[in-house]
Amino acid sequence: MKRNRRVKILATLGPASSDPAVIEQLFRAGADLFRINMSHTSHERLFSLVADIRAIEGRVGRPIGILADLQGPKLRLGTFAAGPSELANGATFVLDGDPTPGDGNRVFLPHPEILTAVEVGHHLLIDDGKVKLRCIAKPDPMTIVTTVVVGGRVSDRKGVSLPDTDLPIGALTEKDRADLDAALAAEVDWIALSFVQRPDDIAEVRKIAKNRAGIMAKIEKPQAIERLAEIIELSDAIMVARGDLGVEMPLERVPSLQKQISRACRKFGKPVVVATQMLESMITSPVPTRAEVSDVAIAVYESSDAIMLSAESAAGKYPVEAVAMMNSIAEATEHDPTWRPIVAAQRSEPEATGADAIAAAARQIGETLAVAAIVCLTQSGSTGLRAARERPFSPIIALTASPPMARRLALVWGLHCVVAEDARDVDDMVDRGCRIAHAEGYARPGQRIIVVGGVPFGTPGSTNMLRIAFVGADGTGSA
Repeated sequence: MKRNRRVKILATLGPASSDPAVIEQLFRAGADLFRINMSHTSHERLFSLVADIRAIEGRVGRPIGILADLQGPKLRLGTFAAGPSELANGATFVLDGDPTPGDGNRVFLPHPEILTAVEVGHHLLIDDGKVKLRCIAKPDPMTIVTTVVVGGRVSDRKGVSLPDTDLPIGALTEKDRADLDAALAAEVDWIALSFVQRPDDIAEVRKIAKNRAGIMAKIEKPQAIERLAEIIELSDAIMVARGDLGVEMPLERVPSLQKQISRACRKFGKPVVVATQMLESMITSPVPTRAEVSDVAIAVYESSDAIMLSAESAAGKYPVEAVAMMNSIAEATEHDPTWRPIVAAQRSEPEATGADAIAAAARQIGETLAVAAIVCLTQSGSTGLRAARERPFSPIIALTASPPMARRLALVWGLHCVVAEDARDVDDMVDRGCRIAHAEGYARPGQRIIVVGGVPFGTPGSTNMLRIAFVGADGTGSA
């Protein structure tokens, strides 16, 4: 079962899509990986979903990736004594450490770290930015006096965002630590970390994960944008979390930030996922808006590694249709004659290493000879990542002896992952590459393929060999 597109589809599971039969339908409709949102998933349910996905994987014969998305810190207001209050523009409103229920003049903020960190001039956003406050005074460390910049209704436990404040808290809460341990025990393939502000947040999770799962940093804070290069370097992948990013930063900046993050990830050779509201109207409608179709297509033109569905597949009325629609849009975009020159124009220069030079040469030779496929033997995943970073137009088959690595690489642009034994020698490497390219439906007898690997075999990161091979009449190969 091969996809007719390079970009991958990440579908979120939820109430509308937790049944094993529906999950399998989502995969067959085009989902390459599944996201489990730990904000709404118990550990028991997590293990059950992972078992269901692994059973589907066995039936369809394809590696399927699983992403566990950690909730991250949730900053919220206290309660109001008489129900919701309306804040008028220009009014004064106080947030403090007094647990007494609030009113139209003040409210308890049960986060002393916010009270002490906010400075005069900093903004506070309530309820996803619907209400905007600006700090005008700090009479004491536990009191914030604000003026209402954008008025509206405030009520119990509404969320608080702080776009200007660098909070002295890590990205992992006690709940996140427990969820992380459970996700690693369930052997998920990716961990998505919310509320990333600094590289140290990634290092903390990496120390716990110990390479048992890839670490994906969600970029949703202005502080993360300021240290983007450092965060990308320490992460295994990046998610452009456009929802929270659009709350904490001006909405008009989100498209340019999406491009900036995508380009930076390609430069570093790290996968990037574009997420949030891609087909939002399909939560309630069987057909998306024209603007949503264009939004998905733009991410494909940017050659993002993956595009994600959230509530559309988790809680919407049309989860399978949403995946099928995203698949159709991606396929149509990649068949557009303008797609290739756009992708080619965005390529980064290869790093000055032998492995990167081999990957770049494979792309160039592949285009010159119009090869049927580029076959990469990869153990640590680095060869597959390097090949994908070049964005070749020849299909890329990633052969690995590790099922967990095949699942992890299912996120990466253009990689068709196959679990296979390590090659014994160079002849076996060539023969194995030809037979699998033929069996997977990528190469016909008489066509050429490129085989990329490393000697000695089984040594991670040793990419140093490129062979051009012909597929024989029986599917075997010769260099």
